[in-house]
Amino acid sequence: MSRERARRRAERLAVQEREKAVRARRVARRDRRRVFLRSLKPRFGRDGRLYHRSRRQRIGIVVVTLLAVAAVWTLIPDLPLRIILTAMLVLAVPALVVVVLGRRA
Repeated sequence: MSRERARRRAERLAVQEREKAVRARRVARRDRRRVFLRSLKPRFGRDGRLYHRSRRQRIGIVVVTLLAVAAVWTLIPDLPLRIILTAMLVLAVPALVVVVLGRRA
């Protein structure tokens, strides 16, 4: 009788250990997934923006861009060329800002 109970107890413990291992793998996989998804989400500052520029930098970006557009419109006599250069400026300014000022988190 005692051998039978010992055998059943051993079987129960083996089943419990297997279930515990399956549960542990599931929890570990869920935790890894959470960490991975958290690493994909961008981190915002207190005011909700991804990248911050100081007030002086933002004013400088606007002033330099407006001066460049004004120079194009005063120095270039051909209207289609003015429009093309203005469009190129509008498209190139964000890339130039990142290159010159860098991205700060």
